[in-house]
Amino acid sequence: MFNKILIANRSEIALRIIRACKELGIKTVAIHSTADTNSLHVRFADESVCIGPPESIKSYLYIPAIISAAEITGADAIHPGYGFLSENPSLAEICETCGIKFIGPTPHNIRLMGNKVKARNTIQAAGISIVPGSPEKVETALEAGEIAEKIGYPVMLKASAGGGGRGMRILKNKQDLYDSFGLVQSEATAAFADPHIYLEKYIEKPRHIEFQIVADEEGNAIHLGERDCSIQRRHQKLIEESPSPAISPELRKEMGDCAIMAVKSINYQSVGTLEFLIDRDNNYYFIEMNTRIQVEHPVTEMVTGVDLIKEQIRIAAGESLTIKQKDVKIFGHSIECRINAEDPDTFIPSPGKITALNMPGGPGVRVDTAIYSDYTVLPYYDSLIAKLIVHGMDREDAIAKMNRALEEFHIEGIKTTIPFHKKVLSHKDFLKGEFFTDFIEKLNSP
Repeated sequence: MFNKILIANRSEIALRIIRACKELGIKTVAIHSTADTNSLHVRFADESVCIGPPESIKSYLYIPAIISAAEITGADAIHPGYGFLSENPSLAEICETCGIKFIGPTPHNIRLMGNKVKARNTIQAAGISIVPGSPEKVETALEAGEIAEKIGYPVMLKASAGGGGRGMRILKNKQDLYDSFGLVQSEATAAFADPHIYLEKYIEKPRHIEFQIVADEEGNAIHLGERDCSIQRRHQKLIEESPSPAISPELRKEMGDCAIMAVKSINYQSVGTLEFLIDRDNNYYFIEMNTRIQVEHPVTEMVTGVDLIKEQIRIAAGESLTIKQKDVKIFGHSIECRINAEDPDTFIPSPGKITALNMPGGPGVRVDTAIYSDYTVLPYYDSLIAKLIVHGMDREDAIAKMNRALEEFHIEGIKTTIPFHKKVLSHKDFLKGEFFTDFIEKLNSP
């Protein structure tokens, strides 16, 4: 097992990793920007190193400073969390060169699955259905238009190196495609420094379902069930739950088996998530794989009892899986609400000082956060400030717990999305479990 892990991240995910390390008896090193000096992940780590100014490109994304911090403190591993450099193969490669263990998959796996076109082709070769689209990147609007005519509108243009809902555009006809092609290329370049884009069929009214997998270095792989991530705005997830109200036990087994087959086909090692779209006839299509821990991993932990961060660390240390597929049990129901520092109506970021704070609690309630009273939400980083997770005996019980927890969660001094979550949880379609990825659009329409 590792002696000391440097956490190449900030805020709640850094604090989550620190907690797992403490329970495993591992020392921790927090890195931070000058703006994050008073953050909780800095306070609770065993050591901390300031690596640069507030701008991410000069701190949390600056690999030379991160490697230097690891070497100076004697860390023998780096955990990237999610976001920032978590899916950057260069960091994983540099770690290998420097004799530091990267807590995640191999650089080859990250690079293969990080390129959406290569990922689609690889998974299709393993015998799993993908959304119809271009087999390779498309270079011109004319080329994209020819493919769109064959598979039929609506279609989507997507950044090959994309993620997080950026570099994506839904197109309803040929004119939309020609008007948007250059814009999507520009967005892809700005967001990912890669102008390449591809085209795929837009599945109307789908569910967004992802499967959590865990695989060790000996070729053992299991899945821990699914998460329903259909409640999203502009392809950014807002509410997640497990199990999905749309998945039967038979479909869960079939999709789970596919997920395991996919990760074994690429000799994947670590935790990861395979994401699918499911149409109204229960046909499912692979769309992408995330080679990291997910923001929404707590809902899986709540219904399975498996600590995903600990498993990720153990696998990186060369240990075998501590659980077999036959031992995986889904107990009860869990829901997560992402609490953002944003206006609940416009979703415009609302940074500033938290003047008063009351956290919810009680049976079945978990809050993953790094905020505190008098904490200042910074304008430089993602607006996510807390994840409110509940666990109930069934979905109805979980919804009741979440409503109660949201009522108890008071944050003053800034605007948050708590009122938005209350609105969603009271909607008849959400209560019935009958919703699709266009739910927010319909919720906000006149």
